[in-house]
Formats: sequence, structure tokens, C-alpha cells
Amino acid sequence: MIPVTDTPSPDQAPNSWFTTTHWSVVLAAGSKRSPAVEEALEELCRTYRPPVYAYVRRWGYSHEDAEDATQGFFANFLKTNALGQVQPEKGKFRSFLLIRLKHFLSNEWHKAVAQKRGGGRTLVSLDDPVLDGQTALEPVDPMDPEKSYERAWGMAILERAQQRLHDEYAKAAKSVLYDRLKGRLAQEEDPPEYGQVAAELHCAEATIRSSFHRMRARFRGLVREEVAKTVSSAAEIEEELRHFKRLFSN
Repeated sequence: MIPVTDTPSPDQAPNSWFTTTHWSVVLAAGSKRSPAVEEALEELCRTYRPPVYAYVRRWGYSHEDAEDATQGFFANFLKTNALGQVQPEKGKFRSFLLIRLKHFLSNEWHKAVAQKRGGGRTLVSLDDPVLDGQTALEPVDPMDPEKSYERAWGMAILERAQQRLHDEYAKAAKSVLYDRLKGRLAQEEDPPEYGQVAAELHCAEATIRSSFHRMRARFRGLVREEVAKTVSSAAEIEEELRHFKRLFSN
């Protein structure tokens, strides 16, 4: 579940970081490319490749063909002037990327029909351990491709936020505490095993309870930051969080 809170956690200062998030930087630049824009766009593409792969797979592509299509799509996306077509006042990266993906797959299908076998295409090799390790074995099933895409998008947000949280706790030499409590981060209720964790870590139960509340608040803050990287206005953060909460509750 995508965790949703009514207000940001106190340490987030959303107005101070929203204008420098990845998609905001890209939108502000429009069709003008710069090292900062390239870096922001490439980071977005690395993070949200799994949803693209999931969408392609739902259309019946084999694992190998879906990988090729995903690689080809991002190679084409990064080298073309697609950003010149974005309206800054209404640009969610999630929606924009899906529209571009649909156009790409449609064009590829027409090329394949015209060439009888779809040959002659050169794909740029993009290393992606996420595709190999996580979604490569995802089966083709009756789920609507767009719903599959959005679920995978939500999971990418959660995983990115959780990785950042893990790194923070590892840096603070608190990996053991993180490992014992991470499984409950996205849940609304408190974990029932405070006493057990406290006994294992040789500390007071109240300490574990307080630590978990801080950890969960930080996790929710990081989720919000990851969502903010993909929208064009602060108001859209709440909209996206509610959207994913509904999606995962169905």
C-alpha cells in the first residue's frame, strides 16, 4: 500500500525541495537540454523502467521481446525531442511516459507489419538489474495493461523510498533496527511485536515504539518526495498518493 498522510512530516519542508525535483527540472527546461536536465531525466527513466516493462508484458510480449521493447523505447525517448511536447502546467511523468510508450509500441507494430518480420531495428543496450531480478519473471495475465503499469509504478515509488530509508539507517549504524521493523512501514497499524523486538535488541519497548513511529514518518516523507519527483505541481502530490492508495486497495 502507498502510505498516505494528511500533511507532510515536519522535516520535509516541501516548498524548499519541490522546485528542484527531477520532473520539475525537466519541465522547466522544456526542449532545452542541459547536463542537469539530462541527469534528471535519466534518473527518472532508470527508476521507472519496471512499469514500462510490465505494461509491455501485459500486451503479450515474451520476456525477451519485452526487454527489447523496453530498451528500445528508452533509447528512443532519451534521444528524441519528446520533452518539447510537454505542457508544463499539466505534466505528470507517469502519464506522459505512458502516452509516449503507446505511441512507440504502435509505431513498432506498424514497422513489424511493413517489414513482415519486424527486423532491422538496433537497440541500445541499457543495463538494468531491476528488470533482470524483479520483473523479468512476471507472467502475462489478464490484468489490464494500464493497471499493471500503474501498480508497478507505485511499487517503484515504494522501493525507491525504502532503499533511501535503508541507506539512511545503514549510515547511522542502525541496520538491525531497520531490518526488524521494515516489514510494517507501509501499514497503517502498529506492529504487535514491539516487546519481542525490544527483547532481541536489549532495549525498552517504549524505545522501539518511538523508533518505529519515527521510521514510519520518515518513510512516508520519502514516499512523498519520490512522488514529487514525477509531478509538475505540489497539489499533484496528494492527488497521486490518493490515486495509488485506491489502486492498491482494489
